[in-house]
Amino acid sequence: MIQIQDVRKTYGKRQALESVRLDIPRGSCFGLVGPNGAGKSTLMKILVGVVEDYEGEVLVHGAPFKHNVLAIKRRIGYVPQDICLEETLTARDNLLFFGRLYGLKGAKLRQRMQQVLALIGLEDREKTLVKTFSGGMKRRLNIGCALLHDPDIIVLDEPTVGVDPQSRRAIFKLIHDLKAQDKTILYSSHYMEEVEQLCDTIGFIDQGNVVECGTMQEVLTKHRHAAIYLEGQQVTRERLNGYEGVTVRDKGFVIESAEPLRLLERLANQFAAEAIVPERLELSQAKLEDIFFKLTGSPLRDTRQEGIQ
Repeated sequence: MIQIQDVRKTYGKRQALESVRLDIPRGSCFGLVGPNGAGKSTLMKILVGVVEDYEGEVLVHGAPFKHNVLAIKRRIGYVPQDICLEETLTARDNLLFFGRLYGLKGAKLRQRMQQVLALIGLEDREKTLVKTFSGGMKRRLNIGCALLHDPDIIVLDEPTVGVDPQSRRAIFKLIHDLKAQDKTILYSSHYMEEVEQLCDTIGFIDQGNVVECGTMQEVLTKHRHAAIYLEGQQVTRERLNGYEGVTVRDKGFVIESAEPLRLLERLANQFAAEAIVPERLELSQAKLEDIFFKLTGSPLRDTRQEGIQ
């Protein structure tokens, strides 16, 4: 569906993307994973035509984007990180506005509005002012505005930042519904459990370079190994200096091992000798963020302040 061939982008002296190559299959949900500043948003803006000054080639169904910009843009729905709604208007009026931007009108526009309201679960709030919506409801409406013209490619940049659990579930259901309609989805998120749950294929990007890509199963099979997870106030990095392959996860540490039971025994004996009782000491498997850290040395975490709205 989408082929990205040696795409490069610089901002002044800073190299935002360096020879990026990716293939995104039709009808799949492709997860683009990387920390802030890795180049995710730049790549997404290139794919939707917001950034036009770049080197390399982007092909959509074999057609070069640079030579078919308007035709390809009509096939894309773009949901940026920032919510793009007029909050003094109702949900219905926002959809009307975006629908007209896409060239829809009359009965066709009204039909699509009702379909989209049902898809995002806001049928009963269409006449409500957006400024009264929760952050999650605004996110859902923001996605709905990008779906009015029935695009076959949907680009979602951090679509669940700051949303409540109910809206997160609604967005997940929406993505599953879109996949069932054979839509191609490019999904960027810092929440790796979301990426693992929703995406069929994945690409890791760090400092403008793709460091790994493939189907979710291929990446997990290649890099996921048995490990021990340990956590506790007295469990510090210094106490683990004698162990190889230690990475940070959440409030604790992960240690991969080809012999996890022996490692577990060694750790238990060490803590017993030091009179330490860890809060958690258990068999585990490397998560996506562990794999990313192993490949790049960079942590996968969002440094922005995110609150539930």
